[in-house]
Amino acid sequence: MERYIDRETMLDLTVNFIPLGILAFFFVAFLVFNPWGWDPLFTSLALFIVGWHFLLLVLLTWLSGRTIAKEEKTGEPQHTE
Repeated sequence: MERYIDRETMLDLTVNFIPLGILAFFFVAFLVFNPWGWDPLFTSLALFIVGWHFLLLVLLTWLSGRTIAKEEKTGEPQHTE
């Protein structure tokens, strides 16, 4: 299996790691501190919103890392308009 993510690609993707850490912090904070009490509606809504954005950012980071690595290997963009 070919390894897509190398050191240079990881440096390009570090811009996404800070927001991932912030989202993970708030996900845990909503579970531990729960500022609105244990109302099922507010708890599930807060966890869904934060968790959904975390998963989308993970997917975006993975896809962009794969694309950056492919473009660095071939030397040309994958998508031309």
